[in-house]
Parts: sequence; structure tokens; C-alpha cells
Amino acid sequence: MSASTESAKQEWEQAYRSYSDVADPALEERLARQVEAITTELRRRVGGTFTIGELVDEYVRADVWTRDVLSEQAGRDWPRTLTVAEGTAFHLYARGAADYDP
Repeated sequence: MSASTESAKQEWEQAYRSYSDVADPALEERLARQVEAITTELRRRVGGTFTIGELVDEYVRADVWTRDVLSEQAGRDWPRTLTVAEGTAFHLYARGAADYDP
């Protein structure tokens, strides 16, 4: 596994832990909507059959398009939660990779 892949997976796991630790129901609901919006766009960009490497490649480009997706679909306050929502969406989507290995 390349260093960039390992680094991305660690970022995704950390974001998912932060997402899982949210105790505020309103924030939890807002983050869930953001994760769903990013996941929907991931499906469009990566498709249903992909590898972790392909997902990492998309993650490198994600800073631009996730901002666009959330600004259009996720309402206000998304800038504060962008990193958690983005990493969580990638973490969860990675489970569908052809070469997924937890």
C-alpha cells in the first residue's frame, strides 16, 4: 500500500471517529445530510466498481467538488464540518471497493 493511500485511509478513519463521537443531535443530523450529499456525488464520480487507489485519486481532487456540493445542498454551517463529512463519506464508501481490506 502506498504512503498516500495509507495517509488517506488514516484521515478517513479519523474523520469517521469524529463523526461517531458527535453527541449533539442537531449536529449529527446536519453531518448525516452532508455525508449523504458527498456520497451521492462519489457514486457519480467513482461508480459502483472501484479500487481503493481510484478512491484515493478522487480524494485528492475532492477539496474543490465537496465544497461545491455542500454549498449547494447542505445548507449553512458546512465549512465547519467539511473535513469530518468528507472523510466520513470516503471512509464509508471505501467499504465498497473491490480491494477493500479493513
